[in-house]
Amino acid sequence: MEEVFGWCATTTNYERTVWVLRDELTRPGDGAAYGVGAIRRHTWLIGRFYERITRYDPPHSFDYIVDRSFPPIPHNGATMTFTTAPEGTRVVWTSTVDVGPVIGRVAKTVVGHVFGRILDACAKDLETKQ
Repeated sequence: MEEVFGWCATTTNYERTVWVLRDELTRPGDGAAYGVGAIRRHTWLIGRFYERITRYDPPHSFDYIVDRSFPPIPHNGATMTFTTAPEGTRVVWTSTVDVGPVIGRVAKTVVGHVFGRILDACAKDLETKQ
């Protein structure tokens, strides 16, 4: 669980997918590089996002909010939670935005796909390290 948490908190790992062009930590957090207050900048095929870590509880969960993005999105926050499961680590990644129903359906499909590819890359990276 600790390795999965660490991989997911480290934004530059997301570049292992074709959807993610560039990610960087632009400001370290308090007490840990990706801790509370850290700013992560993501440049993806679907947009650019500036995320701020708002809660950091390794190896169980962390929260973030998109403070700025292009295209602009009204982001209400996101959480990644990590629990031990028989097959390894279960990750639940939720993100809440205020958009209409049509855009919401499209966004859910596209963002869900991108999040899934990121988690697939995590699994692949950590499997090859064992």
